[in-house]
Amino acid sequence: MRGIFEGIKVLDLTRVIAGPLCTQILADMGATVYKIEKPGEGDDTRRMGPFLPDAEHGGDSNDSALYLAYNRGKHSVTLDIATPEGAAMAQDLAARCDVVVENYKVGTLARYGLDEASIRKRKPDIVYCSVTGFGQSGPYAARPAYDFILQGLAGVMSTCGQPEGSPGAGPMRTAIPITDVVTGLYAAIGVVSALYHRRETGEGQHVDAAMLDASVALSGHLALGYLMTGAVPARVGNTNPIASPSEVLACADGHLIVAVGNNGQFQSLCRVLGQPHWANDERFRTNALRVAHRTELRDVLAPLLATRSRAELLMSFEQAGIPGGPINDMAGVFDDPQTQHRELALQLPHSRGIDVPTVRSPLRFSGTPVQHRASPMLGEHSAQVLAAELGVDEDQLRTLRERNIV
Repeated sequence: MRGIFEGIKVLDLTRVIAGPLCTQILADMGATVYKIEKPGEGDDTRRMGPFLPDAEHGGDSNDSALYLAYNRGKHSVTLDIATPEGAAMAQDLAARCDVVVENYKVGTLARYGLDEASIRKRKPDIVYCSVTGFGQSGPYAARPAYDFILQGLAGVMSTCGQPEGSPGAGPMRTAIPITDVVTGLYAAIGVVSALYHRRETGEGQHVDAAMLDASVALSGHLALGYLMTGAVPARVGNTNPIASPSEVLACADGHLIVAVGNNGQFQSLCRVLGQPHWANDERFRTNALRVAHRTELRDVLAPLLATRSRAELLMSFEQAGIPGGPINDMAGVFDDPQTQHRELALQLPHSRGIDVPTVRSPLRFSGTPVQHRASPMLGEHSAQVLAAELGVDEDQLRTLRERNIV
């Protein structure tokens, strides 16, 4: 079956996570993505392990888990855009593409004729997406940006971690690069929307995808609550600040999540635990009262849960319609029967002659399913793409390689 974006060509001038995630989503949906990488080095994530083995030379290859996670289905083309010849070929590729996605510091690509204004002169209807830390203008525009920095600056870390006064209190980053990921998702939405607009009008446009914007938006109701009231949200650890009981609680063989969201669910919880009278306790009759008396409620819940196994409790919760769940490590995630039913772990043939794992795209289309293809080796498609798109022959390619331009 054809992918939704089959026939769409994307020039990918991005590295690390946010930009590559954006272009991977487009590749998953059928776009042809030309990922430009520096000869001999490639994307920075190629040097961040763990790595696939290099069967030919021994030891590790430069195909890392981080690279494989965000570059699925792309064509790797090595070009040194800092050279006049490399920049010219990248410009020519851009002129033959529908979309350019880049994540260089503001102003950098103008030195190589790869900025939006230069590309639009040659391709007026180009959709040009810039993924940056802080946008195209303003006091921070020229700053480099990393996920860790944005988690702090955009307030995400201020709302994560244990409450003040508790053991281990302090701001905490998320283990996944959440600001990179959410920026990549917004960038992909922006590109898809701009392509739809171009189809309707014939006009291209610039998509300005800033990590700061995406990261502040990520705080959602916490940000809006501050703007409404002036009250700064406090860290609450694993507790849901707007519902109770909705938190992590200990059981006989570990921990589980209880996420009661309404009075009916609380009444069911009380019955399952053999304490139906709690539902009429003046401290616990409504969610607002339970939130106000969260500590007292936790104190009576904890001893009852501590004597029962997680499996027993979760089965009882499911039968009674009480929201709850385990806290899985990665082994538990991929052993989970629903994860296995959804076939979220896939194996893909890789050009190194081995099968490599990938996580299935969350995009599920009934008529145009995602075609999962492994991430490329460094420069794997250089000869093919440069010949097909720019007419570079074998002798020219040999010379370019000898000069380390390709």
